[in-house]
Amino acid sequence: MSTQAAEKPPLDDVMLAMDVVDTLRHREDLVERELSGEARETQLIAKLRQIYSEQGIEVSDAILKEGVAALAQSRFVYTPPPPSFRTSLARLYVGRRKWGPAAFAVALMLVIGLGGYFLAYKPYQASQAEAARIELSEKLPAQMDALYQSIFTETKVQQAAIEAEEMVKRGKAAAAEGDRAGAQAAIAALSGLRDQLRQEYSLRVVNREGVQSGFWSFPEINTEATNYYLVVEALDPQGKALSLPILNEENGATETVAMWGVRVPERVYRAVEADKRDDGIIQHNIVGIKQYGFLDVDYTMPVLGGAVTRW
Repeated sequence: MSTQAAEKPPLDDVMLAMDVVDTLRHREDLVERELSGEARETQLIAKLRQIYSEQGIEVSDAILKEGVAALAQSRFVYTPPPPSFRTSLARLYVGRRKWGPAAFAVALMLVIGLGGYFLAYKPYQASQAEAARIELSEKLPAQMDALYQSIFTETKVQQAAIEAEEMVKRGKAAAAEGDRAGAQAAIAALSGLRDQLRQEYSLRVVNREGVQSGFWSFPEINTEATNYYLVVEALDPQGKALSLPILNEENGATETVAMWGVRVPERVYRAVEADKRDDGIIQHNIVGIKQYGFLDVDYTMPVLGGAVTRW
């Protein structure tokens, strides 16, 4: 044996036996030829000794015999464990590099989703519910009370205060039942009533070129009768025309218009007609006055209580 071979550290007997088994397993042609035929164990050992000798490794006959015996007994051979829950967990752990990144991404998304739900959405939802509760129990009723107080202070007719009190009762009942739309409707009605009280304007017969000052028509329900109308507009103290909600007696619809027809007795209609025919100017053109603090127009001409918005 050479000096280089002598300097190699001796291999452990067990490791040598394992190596022998491994050699036999990788030389299946040798094993089948020597073990499955009539060849002797000594011939197989001789072959193994030759293989190791070619590799510069000296192996004793005892180790070679141990390796051959171990192969026959399936020693040093890995036998996979039977399927079980623990085996599955072990395999998952071993293969974590393959499924780990995807699982981590899914877990991260789940954590973010749950975190967003419990840390953001749920608190937001709770705050919205609390805000809605405060609005219905405190803010909207307070608005109703403030509007009622304004109406009560500014009105010059008891009817406005009575109407406002009924609106407040209905609005607060709606708020107590969680009916936000009903409460808002009451506030809108109160605001409209207050604004109506604050309006100031004069109701005048329209007298300008290209616009009728009056007209007459036959009602559909009684074609034997004739209705007479003066075309009017509402002008505020600065002379600005206002658009007001007017109930059309012909179709029952309320429209917001700047001009409409007020039904008057025939004699009133004829008097205005003669006034305009005289010099083209209607001298007595004031039909009524709406004053601050009042709900209705104080008419200076006889009217019949009806109006139309289209003619």
